[in-house]
Amino acid sequence: MSQLRLLSSRLGAQATRLLSARDAPGPSWRNRSSGPPAAFPSSRGGGGSSYMEEMYFAWLENPQSVHKIRGHHVAQLDPLGILDADLDSFVPSDLITTIDKLAFYDLQEADLDKEFQLPTTTFIGGSESTLSLREIIRRLESTYCQHIGLEFMFINDVEQCQWIRRKFETPGVMQFSSEEKRTLLARLVRSMRFEDFLARKWSSEKRFGLEGCEVMIPALKTIIDKSSEMGIENVILGMPHRGRLNVLANVIRKDLEQIFCQFDPKLEAADEGSGDVKYHLGMYHERINRVTNRNITLSLVANPSHLEAVDPVVQGKTKAEQFYRGDSQGKKVMSILVHGDAAFAGQGVVYETFHLSDLPSYTTNGTVHVVVNNQIGFTTDPRMARSSPYPTDVARVVNAPIFHVNADDPEAVMYVCSVAAEWRNTFNKDVVVDLVCYRRRGHNEMDEPMFTQPLMYKQIHRQVPVLKKYADKLIAEGTVTLQEFEEEIAKYDRICEEAYGRSKDKKILHIKHWLDSPWPGFFNVDGEPKSMTCPATGVPEDVLTHIGNVASSVPLEDFKIHTGLSRILRGRADMTRNRAVDWALAEYMAFGSLLKEGTHVRLSGQDVERGTFSHRHHVLHDQEVDRRTCVPMNHLWPDQAPYTVCNSSLSEYGVLGFELGYAMASPNALVLWEAQFGDFHNTAQCIIDQFISTGQAKWVRHNGIVLLLPHGMEGMGPEHSSARPERFLQMSNDDSDAYPAFTEDFEVRQLYDCNWIVVNCSTPANYFHVLRRQILLPFRKPLIVFTPKSLLRHPEAKSSFDQMVSGTNFLRVIPEDGAAAQAPEQVRRLIFCTGKVYYDLVRERSGQGLEEQVAITRLEQISPFPFDLVKQEAEKYPGAELAWCQEEHKNMGYYDYISPRFMTILSRARPIWYVGRDPAAAPATGNRNTHLVSLKKFLDTAFNLQAFEGKTF
Repeated sequence: MSQLRLLSSRLGAQATRLLSARDAPGPSWRNRSSGPPAAFPSSRGGGGSSYMEEMYFAWLENPQSVHKIRGHHVAQLDPLGILDADLDSFVPSDLITTIDKLAFYDLQEADLDKEFQLPTTTFIGGSESTLSLREIIRRLESTYCQHIGLEFMFINDVEQCQWIRRKFETPGVMQFSSEEKRTLLARLVRSMRFEDFLARKWSSEKRFGLEGCEVMIPALKTIIDKSSEMGIENVILGMPHRGRLNVLANVIRKDLEQIFCQFDPKLEAADEGSGDVKYHLGMYHERINRVTNRNITLSLVANPSHLEAVDPVVQGKTKAEQFYRGDSQGKKVMSILVHGDAAFAGQGVVYETFHLSDLPSYTTNGTVHVVVNNQIGFTTDPRMARSSPYPTDVARVVNAPIFHVNADDPEAVMYVCSVAAEWRNTFNKDVVVDLVCYRRRGHNEMDEPMFTQPLMYKQIHRQVPVLKKYADKLIAEGTVTLQEFEEEIAKYDRICEEAYGRSKDKKILHIKHWLDSPWPGFFNVDGEPKSMTCPATGVPEDVLTHIGNVASSVPLEDFKIHTGLSRILRGRADMTRNRAVDWALAEYMAFGSLLKEGTHVRLSGQDVERGTFSHRHHVLHDQEVDRRTCVPMNHLWPDQAPYTVCNSSLSEYGVLGFELGYAMASPNALVLWEAQFGDFHNTAQCIIDQFISTGQAKWVRHNGIVLLLPHGMEGMGPEHSSARPERFLQMSNDDSDAYPAFTEDFEVRQLYDCNWIVVNCSTPANYFHVLRRQILLPFRKPLIVFTPKSLLRHPEAKSSFDQMVSGTNFLRVIPEDGAAAQAPEQVRRLIFCTGKVYYDLVRERSGQGLEEQVAITRLEQISPFPFDLVKQEAEKYPGAELAWCQEEHKNMGYYDYISPRFMTILSRARPIWYVGRDPAAAPATGNRNTHLVSLKKFLDTAFNLQAFEGKTF
């Protein structure tokens, strides 16, 4: 009677699946009389629509039951047998069908042995067109209610639903050859014995082992095997710390001795930087796939402890690899993301990453997601960790099929993973494999889980390991012998012991051996830059003129642009004729000149195509033809590199992570992410802190990503004013107290030694140069640019071609060049500043007639600090007071960073006075009048030559 008790759930699930293929609604059951049901078709054959299909319409009358009681809800997914895989365990009593309730469906017990015509939309019959109701129930139960639970009926594509039905309903699909079973067993042996070996040798070390989900190793290898068979040549993986060492050893094939030596506390680091714990490191490896005998490149991306943060990074790297290969359909490069159940449901970046999956400039043409669902998050039960029935429900938003599978059934896991890989490479869409498993130990090997989950862990302690279960099964059926199984174990144990012996000889750790994104040929063989020089960043004037002409035109014929845009283009043409540029045109020329030199440029972010402030207009829109666009930047030269400019989803965390991953793939691309306002970058703070600021120190990973952060106090309120420069400067690694040696290569060497470069350019020409320098440097560093808002249209914020032509360079400091510079001994005050406030200072100085008494010097590069040039400027004006002026509040902005560095370079002989707004909690006021009053106050102080008399520093 067990089959009868689950009758509704079996047929309820199947009814929904079958009906999705129907184009027209069937007859309403509610309109039928309460008398006997429609005539049964005869035992074989019969005319008209089958009684089975009439039954399915009956179930449609109770949609709640159809959607709540499905095969996957009652499938046997938990290896421990104590939990439901989903949290929605309520089953309406009227759907628990027993003999006395068959009448509820107009059925009698005798009907179970009647045969019915099968609809063409099901595959449970195989070659048979009719089956008894009892056999229908049995086959549906076998397909949907055993160790595999399927969720796919929310997919609104009939072909895709039918494809999944065929893969799982067809009788006999899950048959494995003896060779496939033996391979699976060998992979399980390696997975489990690796963890056992680590546990024996380093019992008190954290390693975040895979015990309880050892099947993940053969699962990943099956996905890779199937993908390789279908043409994939490059697989990029992202995963958390649990099981990472096992993946490195048995999937990526990292040398075991290099893994084992990581446990040696006396191992010395040979590389610069601080390094990272062993279960965060990445790896890149090219090898032959033994199953397909084809070349495969595997890359496991290094990641922090911040769960799921690596997801968009992997997707960005995958997108870049596809782009450089011309693999627009994702037939050669794909990604696999491994997740934990609690993090998959709890971390918002998962949702952000999913929503990039089908966007034209972000899609990776499908990702295989593998969830290691050990039914617990550290110490938190699922019922406290999520509100959704499954941890995987977030994937439903992009119509990704979800395959739940009991991880103690290795063959079911392998079949599901093979189907998942085939789905991805057939439909180029995401798919989720939910490995329902358990965690044999605590969160880490030192943790005691019995404190919080006593019943679960009593069962886990009794649980027979999956390797023994599967080996016993294969031995019983004669696929392997006990001796062969024991020899396989002994063979791998011997491999581990030999590698352990070799690991003792290793005294030095080379982090670069764990690099996840090597750049062949960019550095020398030792991983060092090929030089410590940077060529001039200017370009020939004819190149500037040509780019200016294209930037002010529409390259396509019969393309009608907005009249307001016509005015902007005329303005660009006028500037080009006058050999001048504003901010937008300078950026255009930086990008265009790099494209001419073969450097791919990608600009991404919210509204970047037009620009938040309507200044960029890199994508023109035909005003009369919907969706017809033109990107003039891609019409500069016939053989130029491609330019990508793309509006992103309204996400910072996910999109910045994506662009960081994109920049990882190649050093020969300028990859930029622009925040809508600089204030909003803190939504992506995790990517900034864990990857951009520290990536090279932890993982010896260079990255040249550029962050464009609109910044400036202009009375627009506390969320539209500050890109928080103080945070970037606080994380800069240059030493404020170390007096540097000014060698010939000091400027470039200083850039090489820093963790990132922070600039606030005050001229379009300097912005042009810093973008080009980013590519011309012999290494890569992240570049943080505080970009202007009001300066985009400021009449004084323009540059001449003379500042951009061949032989010119980025100016780290722009010294005073007016009357004060002609007679420096007469100067009473030297004001240092950065960015937009310079123009406020110049206007105020002119208004007070102090051009000869007050000099103003701009710091364009703030970090690393230009010690040499600041020293020159200070020494040039020996009788002048030194002041730092900023528009930000005193506890924000730059003062806390520059002050100790000034003291170092001046040997503390002269003070550097502060001029600016008072300390505050919020970065800016929301009141226009308050903004103007505070601006006037600090400008008055800046030019009050008696302001600091009698004060001590």
